[in-house]
Amino acid sequence: MKVPPPPAGKVKLPAKLSLALLADMLRIRRMEEKCAELYGQQKIRGFLHLYIGEEAVAAGAMRALEPEDNIVATYREHGHALLRGVSMDAIMAEMYGKQEGCSRGRGGSMHLFDAQTRFYGGNAIVAGGLPLAAGLALAAKLQKEKRVTACFFGEGAVAEGAFHESMNLAALWGLPVAYLCENNLYAMGTALERSEAQTDLCVKAASYGMATLKVDGMDVVAVHEAARRAREHAAKKGPIFVEFQTYRFRAHSMFDPELYREKSEVEAWKTRGPIHTFTARLKAQGDLTEERFLELDAAAQAEVDEAVAFAEAGTWEPAEHLTADVYTPQ
Repeated sequence: MKVPPPPAGKVKLPAKLSLALLADMLRIRRMEEKCAELYGQQKIRGFLHLYIGEEAVAAGAMRALEPEDNIVATYREHGHALLRGVSMDAIMAEMYGKQEGCSRGRGGSMHLFDAQTRFYGGNAIVAGGLPLAAGLALAAKLQKEKRVTACFFGEGAVAEGAFHESMNLAALWGLPVAYLCENNLYAMGTALERSEAQTDLCVKAASYGMATLKVDGMDVVAVHEAARRAREHAAKKGPIFVEFQTYRFRAHSMFDPELYREKSEVEAWKTRGPIHTFTARLKAQGDLTEERFLELDAAAQAEVDEAVAFAEAGTWEPAEHLTADVYTPQ
């Protein structure tokens, strides 16, 4: 597999925004590295899908969305939730299964949820969020609300029927929804070219008469600009599909032996890592010093340490609450 050259060139963004994007990516990276460590210690249980390597997508996209917008994500959603405004404390407590978590400890890694920030999952079913996003967008349109629904999903979802049904309805009804595909080339352990006859995902979306964009998902600047354009299009003209071409540096999940790709491929893609390439570009143009970078990184690590302490001090839900919120017909 030929790996494209790393993102390069001048960063044409205000320095303040650039540093915020860098800080966002560092917050995700440090949080997830700690989660991997805690998983090894069996303090985080169940499934855990890490976002390491893909941080530019969440960072660039989230800062292009508005507070009133709806967000729907997949089970690899920790970074999206964090940058949407869900506190790292609440996320980490949820990872631990403590009742102080954003889903009261009942959802865990794959089911982060926070109505206050309009973050509607964390969905464990592949493509499960796409029809939900269509429904949220339909509700906004019927109620004449000025809000867009942004739906994040992996390229594996494109092979599901729910993808095609959602694309069709979104286009048919002109819904204010931005479908943001994080194409990391492997649907779990299957390479895209081994599972899809048509590997140009934008072609599939375009078959529904939908606008499309193809973007370098390892370049936070390109992601931010594309997400900004996508939001504007969805708000004014209806649905749009954006393919962010990205790559995860870790296995599909912590249970994955990762036998489907060569280590040399992963190492080659790491040369395109969104954090160090963006850092190098900012330093080259004088918008970032090594001292400032270390300050941002230290702040991210301190936030992680505080979140772990919060989760450790959290409490387990009492056994007598086991049936709470479970529907029982009379």
